[in-house]
Amino acid sequence: MKCGIFFVSMSGNTEDMADMIEAEVKTIDNTVKVEKHEMDEVEAGELTGYDVIFLGSYTWGDGDLPYEAEDFYDELEDVDLSGKVVGVFGSGDRDYPHFCSAVDMLAERAEKQGARTVPSNVKIELAPDTEEDEEQIRALVKDCMKSPVTSK
Repeated sequence: MKCGIFFVSMSGNTEDMADMIEAEVKTIDNTVKVEKHEMDEVEAGELTGYDVIFLGSYTWGDGDLPYEAEDFYDELEDVDLSGKVVGVFGSGDRDYPHFCSAVDMLAERAEKQGARTVPSNVKIELAPDTEEDEEQIRALVKDCMKSPVTSK
């Protein structure tokens, strides 16, 4: 099985989450090949090479995708994710009206493209530094890894 983690991070919070996801995947199954990529350095079409996919983004401003994720998000519209399991994670700030809406946007796009998303998508206030945050990440990885699909 091959797992891809695609993320954008400005302050390092979402990158920390990506690192935690990578470590948890390896804890569950150390035979899984895990690769991490920053969204602005790859084409969205590369997702087709993975069985399990994690998409991560912080939410910018009043509920927007950050500019580093915009091209990747737009390219996703042309990618068939049928047969893929996708988990989404991100950081945000509750001081803004749309907390972690980038997570919802990415999950909706992945579903629209045929992926099976999991209900345990993770939205974390700023840095992932509590036991509850760690538990959310463990649950996300467990949900994604327990039953990868081969077709939709």
